Amino acid sequence: MTIFSSVEVLKRARLGRYAVGQFNVSDNEQLRAVVEAAVKLKSPVILGTSEGERKFWGLKQVTALVAAWREQTGLPIILNADHSKSFGAAKEACDAGYDAIHIDASEKLFEENLRITKQIVEYVKSKNPDILVEGELGYLPGSSALLKEAVEIKPGYLTDPSAAAQFSKETGIDTLAVSIGNFHGITVAEEASEHLDLDRLVEIRKATSAMLVLHGGSGIAAREVRSAIARGIVKVNINTELRVAYVGTLEKTLAESDETTPYKIWPEAIEAVAKVVEEKLHLFGSVEKA
Repeated sequence: MTIFSSVEVLKRARLGRYAVGQFNVSDNEQLRAVVEAAVKLKSPVILGTSEGERKFWGLKQVTALVAAWREQTGLPIILNADHSKSFGAAKEACDAGYDAIHIDASEKLFEENLRITKQIVEYVKSKNPDILVEGELGYLPGSSALLKEAVEIKPGYLTDPSAAAQFSKETGIDTLAVSIGNFHGITVAEEASEHLDLDRLVEIRKATSAMLVLHGGSGIAAREVRSAIARGIVKVNINTELRVAYVGTLEKTLAESDETTPYKIWPEAIEAVAKVVEEKLHLFGSVEKA
């Protein structure tokens, strides 16, 4: 049983008109940075791990570590199985003790996406109704990296409001990740661009009772993020900005020092990641909301 209901954490965000940040973490140092920022600002946070990150961490290991941080801090720190591409991957994370499951079958045809998503909702809710299930409808191009070329957003990628209504109703998901011009990663040419279809977001919000999620938050201008939250986004995912801050700072530290003691190498990288997280928590409006 989760200490904090991930569903209720986001329902409070919707009621309070703020968003909870999901920050993907690949190792203990990134995780520590996110937790330190959350403690400092008294904010709820979601820790995301992709399938690749889960394989690197180990499911039992990361769930135990997050549980330890929750116990120590008393904060609503939610662990989400980000971009689970199959029923098996989602089930595995659920069985390991994750607080939230993102089932991403968005690259499949609508009916198949609906079937798989509904299947995992039924499984997860039978195990624990407090576990949040996130579905995804629409396609997000890019990857969690610095992208050398501009990302093309084709009309067919975008979430259709009427399809969102059917998808949410028939699957029973708690949250829906939408495609409204967002993409994964940051383009080198324009690190924070304005490219969201906010009118479409409003139509999706009107069409469905599911809480709405914005992936690809790293490449979106702060003003647009605020506008999206004002129009119904309750969760914003950040990954690339953390990776860039982490790797860039670590490379600088190693280049300028002959230090070989690991715990003396990490602090500046942890601080750099925590700084990014703090900026996002202020932007999302979740400070003092824990």
